[in-house]
Amino acid sequence: MTTAAPTPTPPPEALRAPLVVEFPFTRSLGPVQSAFLTGLRERTVLGVRTEAGEVLVPPVEYDPATAAELRDLVEVAAAGTVTTWAWNPEPRPGQPLTTPFAWALVRLDGADTALLHALDAPGPEAVRTGLRVRIRWAAERSGAITDIACFEPYSSAQAAEPEPHTGEFDAPVTGIIAPARLDYTYSPGRAQTRYLHALAERRTVGERCPSCAKVYVPPRGACPTCGIATTDQVEVGPRGTVTTYCIVNIKARNAGNDAIEVPYVYAHIALDGAGLALHGRIGGIPYDQVRMGLRVEPVWSEDGRYPDHYRPTGEPDADYDTYKELL
Repeated sequence: MTTAAPTPTPPPEALRAPLVVEFPFTRSLGPVQSAFLTGLRERTVLGVRTEAGEVLVPPVEYDPATAAELRDLVEVAAAGTVTTWAWNPEPRPGQPLTTPFAWALVRLDGADTALLHALDAPGPEAVRTGLRVRIRWAAERSGAITDIACFEPYSSAQAAEPEPHTGEFDAPVTGIIAPARLDYTYSPGRAQTRYLHALAERRTVGERCPSCAKVYVPPRGACPTCGIATTDQVEVGPRGTVTTYCIVNIKARNAGNDAIEVPYVYAHIALDGAGLALHGRIGGIPYDQVRMGLRVEPVWSEDGRYPDHYRPTGEPDADYDTYKELL
């Protein structure tokens, strides 16, 4: 009698989703960076001279070779020479130019280092190492690197040596906010795909290392300690223990009217049976009553796809020895 071979179970559908990582990077400026950016606003390019006599553009506040404090500012030319370049045929949103351009390292006359910026050229055949270029200033300038709109080809001989500069300007720029944004398509892979499919069923699934027996949640597909593939699925939780936590007092920028009110608590939660803690928000309890060892359970989102937050179960707090290895 012939027995038909069992039909193999098809792998779960590969998941893909657009993902945006975005945050404003805010920093204050020291005297050198302040002078450099304020100078750009005034169509002046400043560098700084090192102890060895080199002129660094963009300037830094400490000598990269000796770590000595640098304050000897000099003005360099707005023209220079391309030292290396790469053609960008498809500019992305937010880049300096909307038409194809070259990314170029340009050593301005009087400088010993090169500045990275966009070079406006009709095509890659018009760009070469050694090409003479000059700054095209932005029509409106505020004290940022974008005050240099781009570089453009320019026929000229090399200019004279840099001139000393005090670095003093009216209304100096003392701080900047630089938005950082990364758009990409995320595919979670086999292990995390299983994890996400289980969450849709209101289950939390990890994977156990066959060597050290640690259960990773969310699973990573391999044990980072032993370097062995993890294929044994283990359902953990749903309850867990708060190991550590922080109180958040700053409301997220661009949050809607339904945003979480501050202060609130964000915690590391060791689900029962898991070998490490995951992140989660704590709700259903005043923020100042959250504590290490608090026993919690998930409250699922309205669509049931993930835990919206965790709330106290009413159980006695866990003993410290039961979770101290998961801190």
